[in-house]
Amino acid sequence: MYWLFRCLLLTGATGIGAALLADEPRIYDNHLMLMENPPPLLADYPEFVEPVRELRRYEAPRLVDDEAADLSVRAWRFSYNARGIIEMPNSLRASHTAVIMVHPWGIDDGQGWRTPEPAGVADFCTVEKNHLGGLHTRVVINPLLKRLRGKAAFVMYSLPGKEDPIRKKLYRSLRGAPTEAEREQGAKELHSKLNNFQYAGEPLPAKLSLSADKPVIDYFRGFPGLDATARYNNAGFWDLPIPVTRDIDYHADDIVIYDAEGYEILKQFLLQHGVRHVLLTGYATDMCFCKTTAGYENLSRDFNVFLVGDATLATFPANSTPRYATNAHISFAALNHLITQVSWIKFLP
Repeated sequence: MYWLFRCLLLTGATGIGAALLADEPRIYDNHLMLMENPPPLLADYPEFVEPVRELRRYEAPRLVDDEAADLSVRAWRFSYNARGIIEMPNSLRASHTAVIMVHPWGIDDGQGWRTPEPAGVADFCTVEKNHLGGLHTRVVINPLLKRLRGKAAFVMYSLPGKEDPIRKKLYRSLRGAPTEAEREQGAKELHSKLNNFQYAGEPLPAKLSLSADKPVIDYFRGFPGLDATARYNNAGFWDLPIPVTRDIDYHADDIVIYDAEGYEILKQFLLQHGVRHVLLTGYATDMCFCKTTAGYENLSRDFNVFLVGDATLATFPANSTPRYATNAHISFAALNHLITQVSWIKFLP
């Protein structure tokens, strides 16, 4: 029976024989070859991500090797047992690949949704840091999406909440796409909704009640490091329809995923459309990028996921730059996930 199926495959037959053979496990030659003086990883945008430097780097054989591949995605991971970084080439079919950007929040970008004053917090938690995130989107992520759009299976974005009436008019979702007239109406409604909200909350507490024996506990209870509730953001702030950032050249065919609708609907949509690979970008490396609906903790259970290490930024409290935080969180993720970078994602000739 095996040889019958093999003959069917070799002669170009499709159907059950080819399908069964496609599921046959292959033996991967895990041969590691020591690399000599390789350049640092993630070194193309050092203003956003600190380059990765390791004492020992290995080259491994090709891991993903799609038939009729047209997309090269070199990648790396870290292994304590191998005592170094392992790099390998991968050959993907773009039509089997989705590009997902996690949480491109349109905050402080002129659409109307903005950081509440005097002490409200959202996204990277200060206006200045939100603007830095927007610059990263424009410089690093948007050009990548433009290169892949129309060739990859999908360009997708994940946002908080559910598909509300306004965003349903604005964005294509997993359920369908609005008409041009609906988009125009949705844009008007979004502008009105966002710009008529009062972006004002309480000021910082002027006085705190502290006990004699545990003042530190009482201090942080009354004045925590991050409070994104209505106290500082105003009631209703998180119920507003968060838009896709203007720093992305959004296209009508791009798809918005909504966190509150859960992972299963996203998983089934991708599988039904033949997606096997995901190039993951977006924010924030230490939180949403890994733990939300379209985060890699979900996707890596069902798809070949490549984290685009310079197309993400971690939160960076107590620092003026995300460089080191992003390096640290991507390096930790590399224990069990593949990391690529924008310049390693190339179309094959």
